[in-house]
Amino acid sequence: DAQKENVLDAPYYHVVFTVPEELNPIIYSNQKLLYDALYQAASSTLNELAKDSKYLGADIGYICILHTWGSAMNYHPHIHTIVLGGGLDKDSKWKDTGGKFFLPHGVIAKVFRGKYLCELKSLWNDSKLEFHGTAEKYQNHYCFKELLNECYKKDWVAYCKETFNGAQSVINYLGKYTHRIAISNHRIKSMTEATVTYAVKDYKNKGQWKEKTVPGEEFIRRFLMHVPPKRFIRIRHYGLLSCRNKSKKMTHCRNLLGCKKYISALKNRSAAEMIKLLYNIDVCRCSSCGGKMVPHLPDKHTPSILVHMRC
Repeated sequence: DAQKENVLDAPYYHVVFTVPEELNPIIYSNQKLLYDALYQAASSTLNELAKDSKYLGADIGYICILHTWGSAMNYHPHIHTIVLGGGLDKDSKWKDTGGKFFLPHGVIAKVFRGKYLCELKSLWNDSKLEFHGTAEKYQNHYCFKELLNECYKKDWVAYCKETFNGAQSVINYLGKYTHRIAISNHRIKSMTEATVTYAVKDYKNKGQWKEKTVPGEEFIRRFLMHVPPKRFIRIRHYGLLSCRNKSKKMTHCRNLLGCKKYISALKNRSAAEMIKLLYNIDVCRCSSCGGKMVPHLPDKHTPSILVHMRC
């Protein structure tokens, strides 16, 4: 809801940056460093290509979100970006490509590959990387170099999903998508004393859903792989959508496009007012007698962490 005020009524695109699975052991051993490197490589790729007059020639805005899981809760780090389909040129005028995404997928993937592997090589040369488990062999210079060569030869995946249909769909998508975790409750189908059964997508069979059963310990292990490092910021805003630019440049873009500003419906409302607006439930009215509920303020005999409600 708060993001409504930062969305333009303009095309948006969903671009995904993925790394080869060969890098997973090193990334998992250095989560903070190499997750940050994912953001940096994705951001640098979009900025560099968008500013190129061959593609758009403008400063754009986008939001990056880290996900580390596949459908089966396997380890699969990748960056989702919500990209504004236009930007400001050097004369601060709005520029877009009329509804078509302005960057070729193949070029995005190649530039991203070069930037991420360059950062990985730099961290290895500076002895900042750790190597645990199956990543231990990469402490050896030759093994690490062989890994880099293998990754340079591979075609990396960076694909773009079709544009969102209007600003409201962007807002709805952000709310449902950006705060996802590795698995939601509705995908857990059953469990016994020893196993958990959950729904996964079978991408080898056209994305059909099937059920997968694993031991309870394995289920917990898979889930905990996706707990981010402490104080890690998963959702990051860049360019026109960054915090330092939103107030002035977004207003300027809105004026150039002649689009209305979306106003947050929940801004400056109390928790009770939010619940009433969202769920049509009045928590300030007794469900038994219909009388008004008032907060019981704590005193010296009542811990301040407790708030009692009474008719």
